[in-house]
Amino acid sequence: MQHSPNQDQLPKIAIIGAGPGGCILARLLHVHGIGCTIFEGEQSIDYRSQGGTLDLRTNTGLAAVKKAGLWKGFQKYARFDGESLLVTDKSLTTWLRRSPGKPDQKNKLGEAPEIDRSDLRKLLLESVPKESIRWGMKLSRVQSTDEGHDLHFSDGSVEGGFDLIVGCDGAFSKTRSLLTTEKVIYTGISGWTMQIPNAKETAPEVYSRVNRGSLFAYSDLKSIVTQQLSSGNLWVSTYGPYKEDYTSTCGFDANDLASVKTQLRESLQDWRPELFEAIEKAEGDVVWRALYMLPVGFTWPHRKGVTLLGDAAHLMTPFSGIGVNTAFQDAMILAEQIAAFVKSPNESSLDEHIVAYEEEMYVHAHKAQRHTEGSMNDMMLTPEAPRVSIESWVLRHLNEDKPLWARPILTAIVYAGYWVYKLFI
Repeated sequence: MQHSPNQDQLPKIAIIGAGPGGCILARLLHVHGIGCTIFEGEQSIDYRSQGGTLDLRTNTGLAAVKKAGLWKGFQKYARFDGESLLVTDKSLTTWLRRSPGKPDQKNKLGEAPEIDRSDLRKLLLESVPKESIRWGMKLSRVQSTDEGHDLHFSDGSVEGGFDLIVGCDGAFSKTRSLLTTEKVIYTGISGWTMQIPNAKETAPEVYSRVNRGSLFAYSDLKSIVTQQLSSGNLWVSTYGPYKEDYTSTCGFDANDLASVKTQLRESLQDWRPELFEAIEKAEGDVVWRALYMLPVGFTWPHRKGVTLLGDAAHLMTPFSGIGVNTAFQDAMILAEQIAAFVKSPNESSLDEHIVAYEEEMYVHAHKAQRHTEGSMNDMMLTPEAPRVSIESWVLRHLNEDKPLWARPILTAIVYAGYWVYKLFI
């Protein structure tokens, strides 16, 4: 239900970036009757590939969708039968298998349905007023003035007088540079993403193994991940240890699929053909992705009128799959703090509410950073993974929302189970 606050009391808010975090924040503010302007550097919603699939969790991503009044629309895109998961190694040894959910599980709170990133972004963008989104506005810098903060864009235009600027502008956030000199860290891991079109027909065996969900294969500090998309395509990514400047020194065109396949045939030559088939069957564009992160526990000196959300605030690698969920949790907290100020502007300042947001956000964001770094270490930075680290990886995910008293019991069960399993493989 939309509220109608006094328009004279509304702060002038700019959101930098129309990714999932920025869009859900705009929608949550809209539900509270609070307007904002989203400035996005891309030219349109489909300017580039939005990535693969993700799952939204009960207490974070799904909670935000419901607060935003988008639950009904979300269910049109969500795949509750997409929760199938197979974790294996290069020899196709099964280390974890999770059965898919069923379409009739849509209203069960414990579910974590899959949704394509592109579908989620479309849902969010369509839920806010069209006039609130300014495309093709690439931010160059932010300047503080007596009237607020001015935004300077690459086309030479300036938008001014904002009471609050929320940087949702991702890994290399221009907004973050206004608050800190901290730089993102290269993880040492990079790789390619690609797609198999119409996989059920063009790669039926790969399609069957993925089982409308995800297949994660890890070995030798490398990975091949294959995931179902709502279009019928399969999203394929492969990561490994590469130097940061690899694409400029490798001697081939890292954006040419045929050349990439040739390189990967050599570097993954001892992987089972059934796994490598996902790469062989890929068609079309291939995208190089270098993975960066912010230091675990990163904070910034508070500055009046500016804050951060999502990757700009706590950039993580994708190895726990909780980046968007964490951004959505940020947005819920920030929207509530802004709404509280608008409701009672004489009791406290907007800045006090932003400080409260940052303090609360740091707690859950740092927990998510630790979780993600642990998952990355378990599977991508541990020699002989997953054999020697599967227990750690499984428990990291199992214990996420479990009470403290249950964790020792789960630990004993998991280690005992894998000890027996390893005797036979």
